[in-house]
Amino acid sequence: MNEHATIFVVDDDPAVRDSLKLLLEQEDFSVITFESAEAFLAAYQPTPRCCAILDIRLASGLDGMQLQAELGKRGILLPIIFLTGYGNIPMSVQAIKSGAVDFLTKPITSAALLVSIEAALWESEQRYLQADTNKKATECIAGLTEREREVMCLAIESLSNKEIARLLNISHRTVEIHKARIMEKTGANTLLDLLRIAESSGLRSAELGK
Repeated sequence: MNEHATIFVVDDDPAVRDSLKLLLEQEDFSVITFESAEAFLAAYQPTPRCCAILDIRLASGLDGMQLQAELGKRGILLPIIFLTGYGNIPMSVQAIKSGAVDFLTKPITSAALLVSIEAALWESEQRYLQADTNKKATECIAGLTEREREVMCLAIESLSNKEIARLLNISHRTVEIHKARIMEKTGANTLLDLLRIAESSGLRSAELGK
């Protein structure tokens, strides 16, 4: 199964890059190495099952923590493992709070590194699936008219058809028609399904916050 996983290694030490590449390829991972954060950012392509192993200190350009921040700014959902010889507790706390899967200090056993990688790859799969769910939900919601979105937001707040009709100043029958069209367009079978779709699309919180 590892042959379908990609590990990105960003480290300015060629010996470290080579040793990690050798170790991980022996475990059937696909490994791509980079000597700088900038080189990585220029080449990165998302895959369903991937993670990055980053050094904290890099010889030039962005360091590992800055690269982590830049990935966040770009909305890149890439699980990160820090592997460094210069780590300390404040650094590790900051890295984990910022979303890193693990913060490891050299020297480390191959077994411990592989455990962290498996955790990162699991996280990668979950993030990829969630992003796909969100994308599909957004596409579903995009097909609704403004009035249908209004009806949907009220319906998932458990308001009755009569209450929705009164709030929107439309007839009870019109609410029923809108709801039927909403369910058809989104593929929802129940109000719970509709709630999940709305939350995944980000529409519900935005609409209710108006």
